Amino acid sequence: MASSPPAHLTPRKRPRQARAAATLDAIFEATIQVMLVDGPHRLTTTRVAVRAGVSVGTLYQYFPHKQALFYAVNERYLDDLAEKVERACRARHGASINEMVEGLVTTYWNAKTSRRDVTRALYRSVVELDNEPLIEAFGRRVDAATAAMFATASDAGFAALPIVTLTLLTTVFGAVRNAFERNLPPSEERAVRAQLVLMCIAYLEAVKTPPHSAAFSGPVPAKVHASSGNSRRG
Repeated sequence: MASSPPAHLTPRKRPRQARAAATLDAIFEATIQVMLVDGPHRLTTTRVAVRAGVSVGTLYQYFPHKQALFYAVNERYLDDLAEKVERACRARHGASINEMVEGLVTTYWNAKTSRRDVTRALYRSVVELDNEPLIEAFGRRVDAATAAMFATASDAGFAALPIVTLTLLTTVFGAVRNAFERNLPPSEERAVRAQLVLMCIAYLEAVKTPPHSAAFSGPVPAKVHASSGNSRRG
């Protein structure tokens, strides 16, 4: 993800070989597991190293302290999330707004809930660091992908595409986070997701113009708030 982390959170090095990448995967997974068991405040680099099956020295080759480790784990998570949204948007260029909304909501919802342990752990970890650069980079990517998709809608145009995109994504991100934090049973989750799709479609229907009659106006917003009540998480 194209972001500029604070100097003290920058990894000491990046993996260049498959073995090093596998080691980093193990460290990231161990970080999640230790956070789930002990919480972010009790996490130590020693505990992570033991859980990952690597030496503390190996871990320090990449991360000088646990805040840098938290930052890197969040960076990987948001990068993967942005890639999923981008792929979903590209696959629906030229589709109807109903198909676009269904794909966008489903992709984001599934990404946030497929591994609830990871999402829950990362929500807890953000109190330990300033992840504003990550949120900004994530926002730029999903805003651009979503706006580019809506610009090709077969049955609608949008005279104020940047603000339409911002409004819709803010709604989706906030609703998904709220549903996740309520720990809803599966039946209620499915119902809320279906209602969210209907709400987003109704909004787009209300603000659309005839297809291809609205020119793209203005740049895509640089940042989108990723959740209601907390703009520091995707």
